[in-house]
Amino acid sequence: MTRKSEFSSYVFIKNDLGNMGWNTRNPSKGNNGQVYTQQECLDHPELAAGLKRQRPEYVVKVHEDVFWIIEAKGTHEKIDDAYNEALGYAKDVNKSKIVKARLITGVAGNDDDGYLVNTAFLHLDGRVSPVKYNNRKITGFLSPDQARYLSDNDTADLNELVTNEILLLSIAESINEELHKASINKDLRATVMSAVLLSMVSDTLPNFNGSPDVFIKDINNRAEDVLITHAKREFAEYIELRLPQEEAAKNKYKAAVVRVFFLLRKINIKAAMDGSHDLLGKFYEVFLKYGNGAKDIGIVLTPRHITEFSAEILDIKASDLVYDPACGTGGFLVAAYDRVRRNEPAKVEMFKKHRIFGVEQQANVAALAIVNMIFRGDGKNNIINGDCLSINLNRKIRNGEASAEYQNHTGDRKAVSKVLMNPPFALKRDDEQEFTFIDHALDQMLDEGLLLTVVPVSVMYASGRELEWRKHLLAQNTLLAVIGFPNDLFYPQASVEPVIVVIRKGVPHEQNGKCLFVRISDDGFIKLKKRRLPHGRPYQLDALQGSIFKFIHGGVLPEVDGLIQTKPVDLTDPHLELIPQQYLDNAKLDSDELRRSLSTIQSELVFQEIRRGLN
Repeated sequence: MTRKSEFSSYVFIKNDLGNMGWNTRNPSKGNNGQVYTQQECLDHPELAAGLKRQRPEYVVKVHEDVFWIIEAKGTHEKIDDAYNEALGYAKDVNKSKIVKARLITGVAGNDDDGYLVNTAFLHLDGRVSPVKYNNRKITGFLSPDQARYLSDNDTADLNELVTNEILLLSIAESINEELHKASINKDLRATVMSAVLLSMVSDTLPNFNGSPDVFIKDINNRAEDVLITHAKREFAEYIELRLPQEEAAKNKYKAAVVRVFFLLRKINIKAAMDGSHDLLGKFYEVFLKYGNGAKDIGIVLTPRHITEFSAEILDIKASDLVYDPACGTGGFLVAAYDRVRRNEPAKVEMFKKHRIFGVEQQANVAALAIVNMIFRGDGKNNIINGDCLSINLNRKIRNGEASAEYQNHTGDRKAVSKVLMNPPFALKRDDEQEFTFIDHALDQMLDEGLLLTVVPVSVMYASGRELEWRKHLLAQNTLLAVIGFPNDLFYPQASVEPVIVVIRKGVPHEQNGKCLFVRISDDGFIKLKKRRLPHGRPYQLDALQGSIFKFIHGGVLPEVDGLIQTKPVDLTDPHLELIPQQYLDNAKLDSDELRRSLSTIQSELVFQEIRRGLN
């Protein structure tokens, strides 16, 4: 069993290093290899001089003179042995005056039980410190850029922890598959994620060796304890894991939850959750592809790059009281929080305690939003489970800070200065419409506050109730911007052409008052293998963000026909179609691009003629 376990850990380490971007070939063989396996490292004269006949599991080349030592053991109980052996190897290597081992990692486990990963950094002065991000230990492997950053700056603290999008989606798919194999209902998989994540808040490990009943009870107790600590105990029943009745099914359920636990550790989930990414939203997007419950009620999660863009153009500040009446997994609120943390770090504690408010009607989805905020250091936030349309926000002073409180009756003490939202898509004509949620949010706002919402483009051009709503909207508020996006923005959750609409509350739109119209055809992502992934090239959304920000906040911007223009809105227009297609001028044709297109067409016609001649 030991030899089998050690071999499986050998494969696990090599695969994960490859996934993190390392070239796992032998550096001695050329081809830009970066990973020595056991005996191979002795081909390097300085490593051989230090290690003598010792053979670590892996030695990774960070720089020509900087190395990372990795040692593995076959069971969890031996994680300290693996770590200490790696440290011993590193100290032997560091007797050299030419090369240094700056990183060490102990790995313990096997494919059945999962793998523990413990990584530390060796400072130039001899100190050994655990590698951390946002003061949380990382639990997976480092990328080449991260390892070089630590070495180059003689620090154990990562400056960023950006999880590769492809790797993240791959882990999400793997988790979904594990839960599927355990026959866990597709609409309950997000709740399993919530419980497992909360159980990971503590640095102590659950009882993996216990029976399914003991292990699952341990996970539930840990999750409930965290919720109690953060005054959110009412969510415990929504995320409680429930074992099936049959013994074989229980064992399968336990095995799936254990694998989920270690898959999350692989991407340093505790540290990454405190970063600038809504990882839970990304995971839930994957689950949404397979579950129908959220789709049936019109839930479509807003992609992370859109929530970040929205927080930027609205200029979220610590002094703002931010509200999302349909907050889902909390993506917009996370983006608002992260912008304040980045720009006003001294004020972020006050902001997250007193000025972030969100309502989510689906309890299991609200639980994900709660988990999102707990991992950001504070669960006593104002995210609740409920029907936003039956709730109002009124201003309240808390500990000397301007804040708000939920009430069941309408009040006159408005509190909200900024709204970020993506209301549920209306699925039937007799359902509540998207604009119902917008009206509710406006009712909670201070005059001259800013509201940003994502809606299907039809809301801004359709006749009937939508037209009457637009007339009413502009009679009382100013339409600042309408920004069109590709119809695959929400792929694979939904296929709908969305727009972002920005409104200034309480200032009627003047006749022929100008509005910014933008048409974004490239938001930085493309469809690839049933996913939307970053394409890595310069893109419109990023290039235009500064201009959009400038107009919303009173500045003048350069305009480009067919792409970004300010246009007067004719309030007497009986159709009042407020969409970029209606207002933007035709784009000017680029002569070089036109010549290239004509040349391509001509070549294709010649090719077709040749084919016909050959036939």
